[in-house]
Amino acid sequence: MTAEELRKKYIDFFVSKGHSQIQGKSLIPENDPTVLFTTAGMHPLVPYLLGEPHPAGTRLVNYQKCIRTGDIDSVGNASHLTFFEMLGNWSLGDYFKEEAIKMSFEFLTSGKWLGIPIEKLAVTVFEGEGNIERDEESAAIWKSLGITRIAYLPREDNWWGPAGTTGPCGPDTEMFYYMGDTPCNPDCKPGCSCKKWLEIWNDVFMQYNKNAAGEYEPMSRKCVDTGMGIERTVTVLTGKASVYDTDIFSPIVSAIEAACNCKYGENEETTRSIRIIADHTRSGTFILGDPKAVTPSNIGAGYVLRRLIRRAVRHGRKLAGDCALDLSNIAEVVIERFKGPYPELEENRAFIIGELKKEQAKFMETLQKGEHEFEKLLPNLLKDPRKIMSGRLAFKLYDTYGFPIELTEELAAEHGMTVNREEFDDAFKKHQELSRAQIGSFKGGLEDQGEMAVKYHTATHLLHRALKIVLGDHIAQKGSNITAERLRFDFTHDSPMTQDQIKKTEEIVNEQIQKDLPVSMETMGIEEAKASGAVALFGEKYEEQVKVYIVGNSGTDYFCKEVCGGPHVEKIGILGKFSIQKEQSSSAGVRRIRAVLG
Repeated sequence: MTAEELRKKYIDFFVSKGHSQIQGKSLIPENDPTVLFTTAGMHPLVPYLLGEPHPAGTRLVNYQKCIRTGDIDSVGNASHLTFFEMLGNWSLGDYFKEEAIKMSFEFLTSGKWLGIPIEKLAVTVFEGEGNIERDEESAAIWKSLGITRIAYLPREDNWWGPAGTTGPCGPDTEMFYYMGDTPCNPDCKPGCSCKKWLEIWNDVFMQYNKNAAGEYEPMSRKCVDTGMGIERTVTVLTGKASVYDTDIFSPIVSAIEAACNCKYGENEETTRSIRIIADHTRSGTFILGDPKAVTPSNIGAGYVLRRLIRRAVRHGRKLAGDCALDLSNIAEVVIERFKGPYPELEENRAFIIGELKKEQAKFMETLQKGEHEFEKLLPNLLKDPRKIMSGRLAFKLYDTYGFPIELTEELAAEHGMTVNREEFDDAFKKHQELSRAQIGSFKGGLEDQGEMAVKYHTATHLLHRALKIVLGDHIAQKGSNITAERLRFDFTHDSPMTQDQIKKTEEIVNEQIQKDLPVSMETMGIEEAKASGAVALFGEKYEEQVKVYIVGNSGTDYFCKEVCGGPHVEKIGILGKFSIQKEQSSSAGVRRIRAVLG
């Protein structure tokens, strides 16, 4: 089965079960300071899982592009990826365990859909903890369907959330596929030592709310969130040993082989480098091709992108030597392979290729500088009779000049020296801990939906409109980030704002707040919304039915009108005083405002 077939079957199945297909969202999440990228299919749906009504209804299905880089150093083995596609279906206070499990079972086993033999399947359920009972309800449903291999596993395996200290959470049930060639022992099930059970799907049952006292209260509005990774499931269904052996990666791998004059599978080191180049180039292409694309930099998401590109370039050098692999050529193959389900890649082709070429050129300059610095160190290094370069110096070349340790070791070896790798690794470990803090880790994707975050979200609408009044209608939102302490708003504009313009923008926003204008919401078609004057973000994928938030009276007497998922305050008088703290450049043609409410 190909990725295209799996994607279509999944959507078709759940649409046949009354689900509305919704659009996947950007890789760059809005208003969630806890993560740099969209990390799961549920991530963009957080407000709706928390109670906001979704314009498409209570049963939803989609496919979502995701990035996770917490274990980037594991990429190169048979299964780890930084970019992946997640299939998901959701119940927002609609069906719960029985229907969710029965639909999962039908899709997995029916000959019309995936047709997996029942003896190849096993499941896990929550074993219970403290005052929370083990999930016998889910186990009983699986047993009624003929599944006998059921493992009861603890919280770390079969419990989701809450994302923070409080909020929605609950048990999950995971579905596993047996990867062995021969029938397994009747007692063999996920969690046993054979390591032949591979998870392919997960149904999360959000049925509790953990309160500030640490108590788990049953929720009156229960939700279901599921996730099936396309790459892993295609690997299982086609009997391949690795995700890189599937149709998803085969044209990308072939292009790398041809460019580097090497063969995938010929040895472990070559195979690992090809996998890293394939994964990282695919991830970089999708990040650059996103409607809210970031560019390589030394902070945040741009830092992750830079690291992906430079790691791919370095492995290209390992395979192709001084005739370094041009990643832009591999990106062209990625675009061709995925432009069907993700047309934004074709639309942004020139930008993707241009940014990759620029970053590669910068990295090659970095390598030249690193080699030059090594040459400057060489006379003193050769005076050491032990012929050992300290790990501290090697790390300085890495940290200051971005010079990879492998290249330092190569240069040292050419002069009969070794590098104190243990000392380098200690320094690098400390660096990684700082990097992980910058990259961010997936905490479940639940945004801060507290009172202040809702206020700031509403304030971004007022700011957006005020900027259009002060600077002109060319102003368009390019992104926002909200915490409980401040808002950050990026917008298109070619020059810095003057102090008068900043002051005028503040005055307009505060004038509306003083009027204590009401906030209302209407659901309508996206084209109807645009025709009515509602602002919609350029490049954003919208559903057929959208929510339009209006600040001011309905009809024509309003201050601003914008397509948005929410949530918002009911009257803006509670926002308090709006103050712009800083206005600065974000990137070429994009300005950034930081503001607070007080």
